[in-house]
Amino acid sequence: MTADSPGPRKIDTSRPHPARVYDWLLGGKDNYPVDEAVGEKLPPEARDAARQNREFMHRAAAWLAGQGMDQFLDVGTGIPTEPNLHQIVQGVRPNAKVVYTDNDPIVLRHAEALLISHPEGATDYIEADVRRPDQILEHARGVLDFDRPIALSLIALMHFISDDQDPYAIVRELLGALPSGSWLVLSHAASDLYPELAERVTAEYAKGGIRLGFRTRAGVSRFFDGLELVEPGLVTAPEWFKTDPAPAPEGSGIYAGVARLP
Repeated sequence: MTADSPGPRKIDTSRPHPARVYDWLLGGKDNYPVDEAVGEKLPPEARDAARQNREFMHRAAAWLAGQGMDQFLDVGTGIPTEPNLHQIVQGVRPNAKVVYTDNDPIVLRHAEALLISHPEGATDYIEADVRRPDQILEHARGVLDFDRPIALSLIALMHFISDDQDPYAIVRELLGALPSGSWLVLSHAASDLYPELAERVTAEYAKGGIRLGFRTRAGVSRFFDGLELVEPGLVTAPEWFKTDPAPAPEGSGIYAGVARLP
């Protein structure tokens, strides 16, 4: 566990947190009644979306590892749910290095599960917020080699950053520190695929004090400006796959894409 984090913060159990609500949606046990209260009011499709996000991450990470990627920066890690990203990529590249980041102190308490690396590789964890990309990058430089390509993973994270917090500038700063040949792996909740569901989910999160910024396809596409999207491009999470077997077709309110930095 990193020594850069200033000691564990007290977990606020009076307010829901996105990482813990996501854990509840995935069927996890590391959440509190306030998180469960939000999750129970969400439509059933929210559980599907959480699962689809996770499955997309598995497919994208495995494909990138198969392309030779052995460095990953995962921001918005969430509470560990096996298989974790490092388990996926180190199953292909045993020497892979992974840096995890999240801003919920409960994730720090479970970080040991994220640090059980393959002996040939390495994992590390920092408690930090994506709104402070400079802090994340400073720590990651101590583990990852920024002279070699790095895969930046932003799974179901940026829709928690509203427009007034300039999410595009945050992603540009993170990507701007990475060398040519690096990758962006991103999934994001859609406002235009199932508008009524999106409005309901946004309203329920808002009641718990969590702001959401679901975006249209065009809005999500902006995160990939200047990058080279790989096939099948920006699609829904179940539609993104590179190897057989193909995921079962199903509706989804989640956009997903993988792109290379030229």
